[in-house]
Amino acid sequence: MRAELQLPNAAHEDRNGESFEVHSFDYSRGFSRNLGWVTTTEQAVLQNSCVAIAGLGGVGGAHALTLARLGLGRFHLADFDRFDVHNLNRQAGAFVSTLTHPKVDVIARMTRDINPEAEVVTFADGVTESNVDRFLAGVGVYVDGLDFFAVEARRMMFAACRSRGIHAVTAAPLGMGVSLIHFDPRAMSFEDYFKLENHDRQEQLARFIAGLSPAMLQRNYLVAPDAVNFDEERGPSTIMACELCAGVAGTAVLKILLRRGRLRPAPWAMQFDAYRQKLRFTCRPWGNSNPIQQLLLLLIRAQLRGSRSDVVP
Repeated sequence: MRAELQLPNAAHEDRNGESFEVHSFDYSRGFSRNLGWVTTTEQAVLQNSCVAIAGLGGVGGAHALTLARLGLGRFHLADFDRFDVHNLNRQAGAFVSTLTHPKVDVIARMTRDINPEAEVVTFADGVTESNVDRFLAGVGVYVDGLDFFAVEARRMMFAACRSRGIHAVTAAPLGMGVSLIHFDPRAMSFEDYFKLENHDRQEQLARFIAGLSPAMLQRNYLVAPDAVNFDEERGPSTIMACELCAGVAGTAVLKILLRRGRLRPAPWAMQFDAYRQKLRFTCRPWGNSNPIQQLLLLLIRAQLRGSRSDVVP
């Protein structure tokens, strides 16, 4: 374990003006309550592991803080955006005090506030062709936090992970639930599963929805369809879904890094919907070319062409 770190400013005042003491930081004590679910040896593995997260909004910020509390010691964080008032309902770094602040700076600060020893490398321009090599250097797992509509950036990232032999995890907030898909670099690829190549943007979005949510558990409880507007790249999201994503993705990262048991890769997907209290595992050989997926795509295309959609994440 790393040496104990003495934090600066040993005396502080709370909001009521009362003084309190800031104790020295000790990694082994700070994450001791993980022990039992992980061994001391496994905690040391997590401490020396690196995770990359692109997109630090709804799910990405929650991923970073969850993994920081798990005790991961190295982070590559990327986002070019700033917090705005409409982020307050769900984003881990969104507070009135952080409005207009760069998301990557806020989440990096919060990550270090959990673990002052954490090595946090930030990418304030987001992920691009020019920085993807640095972003993925030394990374054990990539966790997808990109905006739903960031199709090209997402395709680039999953292709880059596969070519470098890096596991990639996406946990999508769907209604009041989560869908998890794990892309093992030795198994089915992102492109083979979603089959986005040579399609226009509308069809790519339809295929992304279908692939994220083969079970479609979030259907039928969208109460205000006009909140969905694909032309404006706008849709509803909930904090419940984002927090569920962080827990599910964090567990997947733990299993991958510690080589703990089986985590079924694509074409498998897992969806849990807290609103409907349902859990589904699906397997779609050939991805979106699967006959069941082809039927689902017919439904999604019709709804995307219409004035409403109850399939949007």
